[in-house]
Amino acid sequence: MTITIRPVTGLPEIRAGDDLASMLAVALGPLAPKNGDVLVVTQKIVSKAEGAFRPAADEAAYRQIVEEEAKAILRRRGPLAITLTKHGFICANSGVDRSNVEGEQVVLLPADPDRSAHRIRIRVERGLGVSLAVIITDTFGRAWRRGLVDVAIGVSGMLPILDLRGSVDMHGRVLEVTEVAIADEIAAAAELVTGKASGVPAALVSGYSYPAGEGRATDLIRPPAEDMFR
Repeated sequence: MTITIRPVTGLPEIRAGDDLASMLAVALGPLAPKNGDVLVVTQKIVSKAEGAFRPAADEAAYRQIVEEEAKAILRRRGPLAITLTKHGFICANSGVDRSNVEGEQVVLLPADPDRSAHRIRIRVERGLGVSLAVIITDTFGRAWRRGLVDVAIGVSGMLPILDLRGSVDMHGRVLEVTEVAIADEIAAAAELVTGKASGVPAALVSGYSYPAGEGRATDLIRPPAEDMFR
């Protein structure tokens, strides 16, 4: 299997009210996407297009917004808060972001990233005449490891988890618990192209045969009863 990840270039600065799906369809044109490709879109441009901004003139205002966007505050260390968002994500500062934003504003997570991914997919598919999956990504830390990676916070057109339970390994042993978070793997791989300061907010992933279906990124959230860190 050969997997190709290509940057989607040519997008202008996204502003509130922009028709992001149409802009992505135009930018994707030179890449000639094929059926089965995955369009990976960073959260920031989705939130900007949806107008998910709040004014935050100082640190106190920023912290207030973080608390308002949280369903619960799980941990605190200085200015850092680990929160449970209204979506069910556990992340730093409720996903409220101050980077790459004009003026004294912050960007919030989309209200419903799965719905946003679905809307983008339907519009892009109609515009280009191909069948795609769409993943919206954001940058999260991980409980067991240092460093940040991009993960899927919105999914449409694919199942985000490859369930290998019941299959056998190379030695004939039955796999009992193995579920692979393929949407997160694709998100992390695409971040190698989009980066944090590259100005490339989307990527096209080709060559990976993902399980088709109408999954959601919320399917990746571990239920509280299974979460050893809560």
